[in-house]
Amino acid sequence: MSTYTWTGKTSNDWGTPSNWSPVGTPGQNDTANIGSSSSAYTVNISSTTTLNIQKIVVSGGSTLNVAGTINQSSNGIEAAAGGTVVFQPGSTTNNIPLTVDSGGTVNIESTTATFSNSHINSGSIVELTNVSGYYLQNFGFSGQLILNNSNVSAASSLNPQNGSSITLNNGSSLSVSNLNTPVTVNGGSTLSLSGNYNGGASVTAGSGSGNTILLSPDAAQTNLTIAGLTNGDQIGIAGQKVTAATYVNNAGNGHVTLTVGDKTYTFPATFDPDVKSGTTTVTADTTSGGNAIICFLAGSMIRTPDGDVAVENIQIGDQVIAFDWKNNRNILRSVVWVGTARAVVRPHLADDEAGWPVRVLKDAVADGVPYKDMLITAEHCLFFEDRFVPVRMLVNGRTIFYDKSILSYDYYHVETELHSVITADGMLTESYLDTGNRSSFRQDGKVASLRSAARSWQDDAGAPLCVDRSFVQPLFHVLEHREKNIAQALPAPEKAALVHDADLRLVTDKGATLRPVRRRDEQYSFMLPSGTQAVRILSRASRPADVIGPFVDDRRQMGVAVGDVTLITAKGQQAVTTHLQEDKPEGWHADMGWEGVAWTDGNALLPLGALHAEGNMAILSLSIRAAGPYLPAADTTQAVRSISIA
Repeated sequence: MSTYTWTGKTSNDWGTPSNWSPVGTPGQNDTANIGSSSSAYTVNISSTTTLNIQKIVVSGGSTLNVAGTINQSSNGIEAAAGGTVVFQPGSTTNNIPLTVDSGGTVNIESTTATFSNSHINSGSIVELTNVSGYYLQNFGFSGQLILNNSNVSAASSLNPQNGSSITLNNGSSLSVSNLNTPVTVNGGSTLSLSGNYNGGASVTAGSGSGNTILLSPDAAQTNLTIAGLTNGDQIGIAGQKVTAATYVNNAGNGHVTLTVGDKTYTFPATFDPDVKSGTTTVTADTTSGGNAIICFLAGSMIRTPDGDVAVENIQIGDQVIAFDWKNNRNILRSVVWVGTARAVVRPHLADDEAGWPVRVLKDAVADGVPYKDMLITAEHCLFFEDRFVPVRMLVNGRTIFYDKSILSYDYYHVETELHSVITADGMLTESYLDTGNRSSFRQDGKVASLRSAARSWQDDAGAPLCVDRSFVQPLFHVLEHREKNIAQALPAPEKAALVHDADLRLVTDKGATLRPVRRRDEQYSFMLPSGTQAVRILSRASRPADVIGPFVDDRRQMGVAVGDVTLITAKGQQAVTTHLQEDKPEGWHADMGWEGVAWTDGNALLPLGALHAEGNMAILSLSIRAAGPYLPAADTTQAVRSISIA
């Protein structure tokens, strides 16, 4: 057995022999050391690599990115002090030992990476990111376990030790048996408990409302403390139907009492100061089949013949006031369906796609319209001049903005016999139009017979849907200028200077990055290595809705507009036209109405295939007809998608 040390002489690829001392590539009986107190490296194991090796040790500020397969024998991977190991999406390990020392970090982004006989020591961090259905088998640890947007469906063999902690972020979920460690639940996450609560067990509802804590029905109730509950958080008994719930907030000495049949559960709890003691609503908890209690803020107020009624109190058979805009009069419409769903914000997405609710400030549209702050989802429409406009197209950051203090929330839909213009919070808006997503909502109370066919905006809308820039942009500016009349308006958001350089380059099917060897006006020329059968065209990319304004209804990532492509080889000049065909390769937008030109999404595959079959060096020439502008944060180092050559 030999020990290899990474020197990083030429590149950061694992399979480059000159990067190792002694020169060579570590094999299945060897140990590989990456990093030292004096040098830090980033080492990549590509998606096409399968390693059979005795042990890998990462330390000294170095990072190991695993995209391929690792089949260790006995000693596995060790993230030593200052070392980071990232198991990227698609990577695979086969029950290898995992050791994380104090100061070491492991980030698991793969659902096919499995570990056994692991040692997660005090002062270490293990994160699961964007992982669903992951099973932590015999996973004993005394460091930090962090879940980011991850759902761990079974954790009966999770064994936290003294000094460990667990944190759930961004809509994560985790089930734990026999809890003996502190857990913090953030950003609309869910913790489900079973078994007993042992020494050191505690649960904190952390940042963001909408966190769910499902308590064990079997454990001694006084052995667990719950802290930080606020409006929008949920608490219940795992797998049990809660029939009544009360809570007391008494200056840090409060409690929650839940009733299940003839049994009562009381848990010590502390609350945010603005939560008042009382009895709270009992509602179905869709995550466990039981019921949970919900403390929620008051909903939107819907106009009815009997006055404005909170949307959560509207029932099937009620009547609401609808505006007949064709005849300029109010009419009554019956409610035929009501539904509710829970939204959990995904902050890593663009604001209009992440799920943030939009807050329309009081008086933002006109004096008294709305008559209080209005909270609606980004795709919900407001009614202006006989047409509906999605509120996301009117967000100005001052009087209409994404409320990023709310990480999860319930939202409601009210369907009338015909799609209607109704009034909420004094603002004309829309009733629910079933375009095929009704199954996403749950229905409480009365049950209605639902029509089987989905409806469409074109045929069934109560008013035309308008996303035309010619109409929406002037409306946007009118509403934007009302900020002078609204004391609660936010400060003007700082506008970033736009970037016009596309940062254009190619990445070959062998992983080589190529920069232009020549540029003249629109023409970019690249020297291709021999044997190149495909390239990816990489550039900055931004959405028109971001660089121009939300009043532009184009939310596609736009990279560069590519016209003529020419490959020059020893045989002469050949045209490449795959990007202009109807069936385009990955990363190209469909027909944009510009003949002879196709837009990339910032990372577009261009097969060359038989055109370069002879394997000699060649020149690839691209005509870039348009590019940018881009936001300064537009990614210029995005991960390269794999290139598959048939």
